[in-house]
Amino acid sequence: MHPDYAAALLRALFTQPPVGLYVLDPDLRIVRFNAAAPGAQRFSESEAVGHTLRDLGFVVDEVDRMLREVLATGEPLSEFRYEGLMPRGPDGVRVLTVSAFRLQSADGRTLGVAGTVVDITEQHRAQRRLELLYRAGGQIGTTLDVFRTAQELADIAAPGVADVVAVDVLDSVLHGEAPAPGPLLNPVTLRRAGFRAAAPEAVRTSYEVGDVRVMRYGSPYAQSLTDLRPRLIRRLGADERWPTGDPAAAEILRDAGAHSLIAVPLAARGVVLGLAAFFRTKGSPPFEEADLSAAADLVARAAVCIDNARRYEREHTLARLTQRSLVPTRLPTHTAVETAYTYLPVASSGAWYDVIPLSGARVALVAGDVSGRGMGTVTTMGRLRTAVTAFAAMDLPPDELLERLHSLTEELSHGYTPAQADQRPALTATCLYTVYDPADGSCVLSRAGHPPPVLGLPDGTVRIIDCPTGPVLGRGVSSYTTTRVDVPEGSILALHNAGLIQGTTESRLPLYRKVLGRPTGPLQDTCDALAAVLLPEPPDEDALLLLARTRSLGPQKLASWTLANAPESAAEARRLVSGRLAEWGLTDLDFTTGLIASELVTNAVRYSEGPIGLRLIRDAVLTCEVADSSNASPHLRHAEDDDEGGRGLYLVAQFSQAWGTRRTGRGKTIWTEQTPL
Repeated sequence: MHPDYAAALLRALFTQPPVGLYVLDPDLRIVRFNAAAPGAQRFSESEAVGHTLRDLGFVVDEVDRMLREVLATGEPLSEFRYEGLMPRGPDGVRVLTVSAFRLQSADGRTLGVAGTVVDITEQHRAQRRLELLYRAGGQIGTTLDVFRTAQELADIAAPGVADVVAVDVLDSVLHGEAPAPGPLLNPVTLRRAGFRAAAPEAVRTSYEVGDVRVMRYGSPYAQSLTDLRPRLIRRLGADERWPTGDPAAAEILRDAGAHSLIAVPLAARGVVLGLAAFFRTKGSPPFEEADLSAAADLVARAAVCIDNARRYEREHTLARLTQRSLVPTRLPTHTAVETAYTYLPVASSGAWYDVIPLSGARVALVAGDVSGRGMGTVTTMGRLRTAVTAFAAMDLPPDELLERLHSLTEELSHGYTPAQADQRPALTATCLYTVYDPADGSCVLSRAGHPPPVLGLPDGTVRIIDCPTGPVLGRGVSSYTTTRVDVPEGSILALHNAGLIQGTTESRLPLYRKVLGRPTGPLQDTCDALAAVLLPEPPDEDALLLLARTRSLGPQKLASWTLANAPESAAEARRLVSGRLAEWGLTDLDFTTGLIASELVTNAVRYSEGPIGLRLIRDAVLTCEVADSSNASPHLRHAEDDDEGGRGLYLVAQFSQAWGTRRTGRGKTIWTEQTPL
């Protein structure tokens, strides 16, 4: 190389340096350095030349050892990375890369070492921030729980960004609520939701997780919540407004040596959620703008997750309230059964129950469960329960009622636009529909994927009612069967859902025997005792238990006759009815009930074959029933003045409070109800 180029290159390295350069003698004493050498501007040439890098505080032991290996072996050192403190300056820990090579004269003598030093602190910090944010993406927001998310933020930020991190959320956020838009002018209640100290043994907290404090307007923290701007306090003195607002907290901060603070509001989608505070303690450098950016990024991610948890809690709170309003809080009193229930809607899912009065003093006992959780599941449950009530009013047999309910569930499941088809939940439901008749002590039931009921008999025997199950509602082909069992008076029917038994009914039968084998006291006490045995721990799903103790109708409340299919049976019906009403002291209903019975028997004679059944039931209402072999349903007609017939059913409807028809195994039964005077 031409001597001019060599001189120009040497001059550029020391006057226009792109990287830091040190020239050391064989004893690693400084011979010369350029202006770009890290820390060089803090020493004059007279102070530095003749001293080693170790003397000036630049070199750690490992770097010193490697430089001596370069001198001894001649093998160059390439971009060795280390962290060290810069002397005589506020920069604190810096990250440097060192490269070195041996200097030799033309005759081969070792003259020393030349080393280049590059300060990569900012690149290192930027890389660490990216790695921190990447980890935060997988570690913050793993659940829809506010406390868990706040603690995840604290765990990743200490020691990732700070030595101590405290996360407080508005108390209303824990209940799914959000403050009104605008500045928080009034005192707000904050609850500590997360806390982490990198050195727990050296730091104590003024507020434990779960503790509450009130933040008043005008404090620095409240101002940050008002304008939603993060704050960076590089030097946190004892007289700063931040710690002095809370004397107890200020003392703890002083004991911990906290000297630098970052306060970042938790806010997402325009909703103020709380505040995260980051502290640096003794031994750590003050916060910088880059640290503020990293803290703000972490808090922004956590805020979205906390807001998701808040909205989830709000939805499920509303769902639980709606669920409570869609199931009966008080069961109707009924002649046929005494009822009691335990209902634990802990998961805002679709468990429901019902006790529905039917014609002829019968009663329907219903238990159901809709898959899923949330408002959609709860509203679907309400629609199905309403449908069951409507179908029950039609006096449908249990199997036919479930078939109609199955079709309705399919329609609800398919009620989505094509764009929503991929997001459609797998809507299914289970249902057990049981009809108890106190007149003959029979229980007729059908079930769609629901656990079978348990029957406790008066003699202490407890067994599962063997009832074949059909497909769950909304899936498969609707095919349901009806099972009929005789239930003695004083028996206890137990209907439950899967959330209560937490397994199979067979596996929990010994627990049923333990309680139902010797029931004592009021039925509600038995229900509570059974629920406590079946659920020794709080359930994860909605739990339902419905008990019904059966009663029967004796001669004082029931009268029945079989009439011949002949015209004179109408008069016979009137005579029989009149005699029984006289015995019951209901002579005021003699005329209307006799008219109703004779008209219904006349229709049966005209349109059916075989014997005709007549029955009176004395309950809260007086029921008159006529059964025949015809499947044809009667229709109410409005006869003209010159019509010779067509007025019988019209008269029946006029004198009855209610009337209807239900199908039976041999035909149909027409029933009427009158309120006793």
